[in-house]
Amino acid sequence: MKVFAMRLLLLATLCLLVSPWTSAWAQDDIATIEERAILAAVDKASPAVVRIETYAGQERVGELIAGEGPTTGLIVSEDGYILSSEFNFVQNPNSIIVSLPEGGRAAAQIVARDESRKLVLLKVKTDKKLPTPEIAPRDEFVVGQWTIAIGRTYGPDAPNLSVGILSAADRVWGKVVQTDAKISPSNYGGPIVDIRGRVMGILAPFSPQGGDAVAGAEWYDSGIGFAVPLSDVMPHLEKLKAGENLKPGLLGVSLKASDLYETPPEVAACPATSPAAEAGIKVGDKIVEVSGQPVVRQAQLKHLLGRKYAGDVVQVVVLRGEEQLPFEVTLTDEIRPYVNPFIGLLPLRGPGKEKGVVVRYVYPGSPAAEAGIEPGDRLTLLDGDEIPDAGSLSDQLAAFTFDEEITLTLLRGEEKKEVKIKLASLPTEIPAELPSALPDGVTPAGEGERPPVGPVDLKLAEEKNECLAYVPTTYDPQFTYGVVIYLHAPGEFDREKLLARWQPVCDQQQLILLAPQAADPAKWTPGEVDFISKALDDILANYNVDRSRIVAHGYQAGGGIAYLAGFTHRDRVRGIAAVDAAMPGRAAPADNDPVLRVAVYTTRPDKSPLAPAIKAGVDKLEKLKYPVTTVEHEGPGRYLNDEEFAGFLRWIDSLDRF
Repeated sequence: MKVFAMRLLLLATLCLLVSPWTSAWAQDDIATIEERAILAAVDKASPAVVRIETYAGQERVGELIAGEGPTTGLIVSEDGYILSSEFNFVQNPNSIIVSLPEGGRAAAQIVARDESRKLVLLKVKTDKKLPTPEIAPRDEFVVGQWTIAIGRTYGPDAPNLSVGILSAADRVWGKVVQTDAKISPSNYGGPIVDIRGRVMGILAPFSPQGGDAVAGAEWYDSGIGFAVPLSDVMPHLEKLKAGENLKPGLLGVSLKASDLYETPPEVAACPATSPAAEAGIKVGDKIVEVSGQPVVRQAQLKHLLGRKYAGDVVQVVVLRGEEQLPFEVTLTDEIRPYVNPFIGLLPLRGPGKEKGVVVRYVYPGSPAAEAGIEPGDRLTLLDGDEIPDAGSLSDQLAAFTFDEEITLTLLRGEEKKEVKIKLASLPTEIPAELPSALPDGVTPAGEGERPPVGPVDLKLAEEKNECLAYVPTTYDPQFTYGVVIYLHAPGEFDREKLLARWQPVCDQQQLILLAPQAADPAKWTPGEVDFISKALDDILANYNVDRSRIVAHGYQAGGGIAYLAGFTHRDRVRGIAAVDAAMPGRAAPADNDPVLRVAVYTTRPDKSPLAPAIKAGVDKLEKLKYPVTTVEHEGPGRYLNDEEFAGFLRWIDSLDRF
């Protein structure tokens, strides 16, 4: 590589020093060298690149049909093992045929899957040794170097190619590299190689927000392509050959919620059954090193752990007080779903600098009610630790799960009391009525210098979608405001009707309505989740938002995109409300999280064609221990009537419950 680079440098220098005629000649020579180098690299790697045909088993992904071959694979073992992208094997095709390098075709079977990096390992029966590629070490990857994508889909004799550069060496939490070579679905499973013909990785669709085997396929041929570094997978090849699926490795901690790219990774929750807890890591520890690599921010920790598989052993160093402590942790693939604990009360909102949490409402029959806690009590200590405010109490409770016992210290007037609480689990019932969330006589003034209020048309740079927001005209930055992200059903965005319904609600309950619109009024696309996220970021940047009351809400297809937006951006969204809408397969909810708490509201009309799918989604979420409120009614699918809408608003109003 160095020799080649020096030759290019020499030719470039000559171009600057000699006449225009000579310069043109030199440029031609550079092009010739580049072309020869690329062809030589392809010749070296392509014998290990095979064409794969699959039969039966298809799934539509937008305009694509996953599972519709032919596709590409890479031989990684001379005894007949082939790696490919999971994209073309999502539906477990009935028949897989591989065109072998020496000619002929052979049946193949799926041996195992890499569930972390979305690959499959195939095995063909052959008596001959198959050619295997030279592997490029990951530590030699350089952003800006040549990348050549190779597929073998249009025929077994000649490969199909595209050329680009390595755009990034560490994407999607360390699992993949990025290339700007155009990658089509028929190339998924093929390799990208360097200018020496060494395989850097296996091409596969990926999305920075995670998702299923087909997430990221919508970016095909866009110049945003991803590849799984082969050097990351090969150490685990024997496990795959033995039929053992590779799964993401889990440490088993939740971090203090904040900016991933600014905040150090401080452990906010650590379930007793997690590998981290079993190794001795505790709530409050700050992770400062993993596998010998220093960790300063949360994003660095996610990058280091994102490469690991279940079963991998990692060395973790934490800062506990002033002391650094080392731990050895064996990562796992599954942690028992977390059940959010529940005291049984709602906090009073409103401006105020006094520490503690003033009780607004006590749920009848809850642990708080049984312990004698009353509205107006001020909670000051949890197990002896100060409670600064409602947000802090939420973080403190994340260290517990239901059935555990805590001690609360509270003030009732001048009297100080201590009560023991056995925590319950978060309820799914909606209170029949709720008192005002603000102290008596306290209301937003709506005076002074403020960001725009009333109906606001948001303009987001480089976005063609339109977006309406409504901010109460009495908006006062001393108060916090919930956000309802309303996602319209296809063809049903009516600005005046929407404002007529939501304006009085927003004014009364300190809510901001955010109504992004699909670029095509007839349909939402999964890619528009990013636009929705940007619109929410705009609101968060300009208004004082209560982050415990941010809800993604939609009707029918709008409900589907609400699920997708909510679970994709669960670091910000605390509630998902889908009316007559099933959870799309692409939503892929992760396990319930102690810190990033998400509640779900859904309706299930018994005559709706979506009723079975809605129930299946609810069952899945309940299995993951999400609190799911389901409103059932007779008849076909429809939006909420007045009574249901009032209940839905109380559900939003109670999202900050403890």
